[in-house]
Amino acid sequence: MIAKSDMPNINDKRPDGTKSDGSPYRVLIVDDSMFIAKQLGQILSSEGFEIAGTAADGLAGIDKYKELYPNVDLVTMDITMPKMDGVTSLEKILEFDKAACVVMVSALGKEDVVKKSLLLGAKSYIVKPLDRKKVLERILTILKH
Repeated sequence: MIAKSDMPNINDKRPDGTKSDGSPYRVLIVDDSMFIAKQLGQILSSEGFEIAGTAADGLAGIDKYKELYPNVDLVTMDITMPKMDGVTSLEKILEFDKAACVVMVSALGKEDVVKKSLLLGAKSYIVKPLDRKKVLERILTILKH
């Protein structure tokens, strides 16, 4: 049997989802698809991020952001949702907190809406279907700039 001491520890690197002080980045996931929300949560959790909360529509997303504020480092925001779409929710969150860090999550073919979101103040976007590597790259580029 191989003892742990026989293997070099390749997992000694700090998880990407943690700040320089070792505390996790806190993320709010706003998406009406339970599947996408869960997938994003798993991708981020696997790198040490803390899922501070989730919301199933834009309206609930705003309420959750205000409830968690100022303890939210990043929001992932779906574009197409019931009650309130992601672009409107983005605007409302930015009205509340100009420094909010919001990343839009979009299906292919929504380039015009993504462009509008970026002009309004979204920091970046992620395209569905989710690609683990791209999700982490986009989010980390924003958080570690």
